Amino acid sequence: MAARLIKGTEVAQAIREELKKEVEELKARHKVEPGLVTILVGEDPASVSYVTAKQRTSKELGFHSIQDNQQPDITEGALLALIAKYNKDPKIHGILVQLPLPKHIDETKVLYAVDPKKDVDAFHPVNVGKLLIGEPDFLPCTPHGIWQLLIRSGTQIEGSEVVVVGRSNIVGKPIAAILMQKMPHANATVTVCHTKTRDMAFHTKRADILIVAAGRPKAITADMVKEGAVVIDVGVNRIGKTPEGKAILAGDVDFEEVQKKASAITPVPGGVGPMTITMLMLNTVKAAKLAAGVA
Repeated sequence: MAARLIKGTEVAQAIREELKKEVEELKARHKVEPGLVTILVGEDPASVSYVTAKQRTSKELGFHSIQDNQQPDITEGALLALIAKYNKDPKIHGILVQLPLPKHIDETKVLYAVDPKKDVDAFHPVNVGKLLIGEPDFLPCTPHGIWQLLIRSGTQIEGSEVVVVGRSNIVGKPIAAILMQKMPHANATVTVCHTKTRDMAFHTKRADILIVAAGRPKAITADMVKEGAVVIDVGVNRIGKTPEGKAILAGDVDFEEVQKKASAITPVPGGVGPMTITMLMLNTVKAAKLAAGVA
């Protein structure tokens, strides 16, 4: 029997409906309008597409939303000054700097310049540290999206063997940190695999929950998956084009074969992807609440 699909599009829409109500209540009861600024440097097509989607979603939810476009030759100093301006702006609760940045700008320095209380991407070391000690204000967007998919699909997390394939700062490390925490919907036993793992299949075949963020199409095949496992495929790989020129996308998991073995699996597209922007919106609403003292 084919695995049940965990559809991120449906879960994301449900969360957005919840956020809409929260925003309406914030405005009505506390006169607080969540404010999000997205800083885009240059005109990278993928970045423009991402920023446009974020802006559209924030406006749909009733945010005060700013898209600040900067020329690709902006100096690092000017970009840091721009961030400092938004750090001081009481109408802005979330600051998002779209990556990648031009090579002459130090991305780390820029990300660390964002006030941790407005760091809705949750990349600042303060927010990373708070996650690790179990006291987060914000969770990184993609890992938080994965966690919500597991929770809202009714997946048993506590006591489960979780294997994460990939150790990036954006996905692998933070999702491992979330699921191992001593808190509700966590308390898992987590193993992190990576490019230097000697026998990947030995670990993945033990997983009750397998989370794959390897960055390579079909990195996980059916023989590497435990019967009845829940599989979360984070990968988005462009593997070709349709005759009409539309990109053909594939995940990091051999979907057609693995779905015959798993109990539940996320599709690509339509799985983890839709959750990321939604979690960014959730973080912005939380930042507005924290700033207003109503969280």
